[in-house]
Order: sequence, then C-alpha cells, then structure tokens
Amino acid sequence: MSQFTGSFQKHEKSPVFGSRETGTMFDAYVWHQNGRLRMDISWRPKDSLAVTFSDDGVTWDEPIITLGPEPDSDWEKMLNRNCVLPDPHGDGYLMWYTGQVWENGHGVSAIGIAKSDDGIKFHRIQKDPIMVPEAEFEGESVMNPFVMYEDGKFRMWYAAGETYEPNVICYAESEDGISWKKHPENPIFICNPEKEYEQNRIGAVQILREGDGYLMFYIGYRDIHTACICAARSADGITNWQRVPENPLVTPTPGTWDEDSCYKPGVVRAEDGSYHIWYNGRRKDEEYIGYAAGRIAPKTE
Repeated sequence: MSQFTGSFQKHEKSPVFGSRETGTMFDAYVWHQNGRLRMDISWRPKDSLAVTFSDDGVTWDEPIITLGPEPDSDWEKMLNRNCVLPDPHGDGYLMWYTGQVWENGHGVSAIGIAKSDDGIKFHRIQKDPIMVPEAEFEGESVMNPFVMYEDGKFRMWYAAGETYEPNVICYAESEDGISWKKHPENPIFICNPEKEYEQNRIGAVQILREGDGYLMFYIGYRDIHTACICAARSADGITNWQRVPENPLVTPTPGTWDEDSCYKPGVVRAEDGSYHIWYNGRRKDEEYIGYAAGRIAPKTE
C-alpha cells in the first residue's frame, strides 16, 4: 500500500502503547472519563480486556485487566474488541465485547455484555452471548461492537463475516442493551471494489455525531493482510454512506513498526475540530497502538 499516503499525521512517538514486554495490545476504544483519556484495549497474551488512562494521548498508565476469558466456555475462551459507556439507566458502566473460540485453525465470534460499578472491574450480566451470527452474510462471526445510547435506545454498529478479519458492517437496536433487533437492510456498509485500499473487505467501526449526521471511522482492507483507516458520512447513521474525500486517513508506513497494516480506529474529536485516532499498527506478528491526528472537511451540500 506504499502508493497511498494517509492524510492524517502520525505522532512521532508512535507506537504510544504496547511493547515486546507487554505483548500485543490492540483494538483501542478511546473516550473522555473524569477529565482524562480512557483507552479500553485488548491484551492478546492474556486473552483479556484491559484499560489504561492518559492526560495527553501519548503517555499511558500501566494497563489494568477489566474482564478476563472463560476457559471452559464454548464461545468466549478469549476476549477482545470491546466498547464501554456509562450506564444511561443508572450508576456504573456497561461493556459490550467480543468473545472468541479458535480450534484447529477455525474461529467463531459472538458478542457479550458486562457491567461495572467503578468502570474497572466488570462482571458478566449473563452467561450466554447477546448476539450471534445468524444471516448468511454474518458468516461465522459477529464482533467489534460499537454502542451509542441515543433517543432512549441503544444503537450498535458491529462487524460480521469471517473471524480472522470481518467483511461487512451491520446495525442493530435495543431497549435494554441485551435483546437486540438487527436492521432489516443489513449489511449497511460494504467494501468498494473500485477503491484499491478497501477492495477486499471492511470492518471495525467507531461512530461520532457530526452536526445533524454521523461520521463513521472504519478499516479498509486492500487484502486480508493489508489495511488502512478510512471514514464515511451518513445522515441517519444507517443508510446512504458517503466516503470522505480525505480517504485513506492512516496508511502503513514502509520500513516502520506499522508497515503491514493500520486498523481498528479509536477516535476522539478535539475542541478545535481535529480528529485524533488511536489505531492498531502491525509489522509481521508485532502489533501495538499508534496515534495520528488530522482534519476532515465539513460536509458540504
């Protein structure tokens, strides 16, 4: 993907989180909590979910495990790709996460839910997953939930398809965060074969409100091993997605720590209107969290 140059500027200290000592840290979800940046992450060597905090987005605290796997489970022997938000119906926090099982080189994924009083130590609300693959296009996996509470309901965007890397983006709604109704027009977003950097598949979204619409950050895959970060807009967050002209936003840099892939964006919009992205960067089997920032021109009629 060396022919593509991302429009966002990578921070000179990237990777900003993860090392050979910690092992693979990936799938960042970043948001503001109590005046600090909070990053919920996946910690591969421990098959667990973890959290870390920062004041500047570059220097992060030591990770703390928030939820561990269930070794005897038939669907969550390892955990990753989570989303956390304050419980809109009371005190505490809710987490939606991906549970996976890999056996004989074959993997399946489902989505579970957990709750916490302090936002650090989570416990499962129920034993069974709240969402499993059902439709043909969902393949063997539903994963990477991003959840927003809006207009009295929970809204979830999730990836589906293959387990190693998903293929499409889908949407569902819920009154309680547990029982979900999948959208009848799923999948709501698929790859564009005419765009080389996303011709193979897409995955892993984060949604931000933007004026009277929605801005979606997603992964575009040139092939299953090569990825970059892109964005698209929709008036309702479901239909008529329009890719932004700044795509791709973050791309691999040859000869560096993220030369193979840049993927799974965690995004925060700054007060000056710029967007700050924490992302997985991978070279061979080493994968850590990088940081980039840039601007996306406002929507024009």
